[in-house]
Amino acid sequence: MDSQRKIIIVDSPFDPLVMQAEYQTQSMQGQTKYGATANFVGTMRDFNEGDDVQSMTLEHYPAMTEKQLNIIVDEASKKWPLQNTLIIHRVGEIFPAESIVLVAVWSAHRGAAFDACRFIMEDLKHKAPFWKKEALTTGNDRWVEENTKGY
Repeated sequence: MDSQRKIIIVDSPFDPLVMQAEYQTQSMQGQTKYGATANFVGTMRDFNEGDDVQSMTLEHYPAMTEKQLNIIVDEASKKWPLQNTLIIHRVGEIFPAESIVLVAVWSAHRGAAFDACRFIMEDLKHKAPFWKKEALTTGNDRWVEENTKGY
């Protein structure tokens, strides 16, 4: 069974849980086979690599980014019996405490939902082409060369 999915790139603040609830209501109307929903919300923090960060600009190349995100969901769907997946990722200027990413996964059982959600998030952080430029409180800017490890 091919699972449903939606990948959304947004350039302004969003409420991840409201968007997840709206998506579930719209895309899973009448579906009763899922017993688990797992989600992850990534939020911008105000520090990185020992420095205070006042904002971050995320850049991407739309076609390349969406293609890679679909590949990641395809890989997760081969490993776990997913019924639906939602990825929302922010681009543009982001400030501390704003949501950057939502990964939500629906499956019949919690093990598959948890594992697939974690897999998608980790692969997204390491394979999806997003470029981050941090504005430090010192007035300097820097490109982030490596994402923080997930474990």
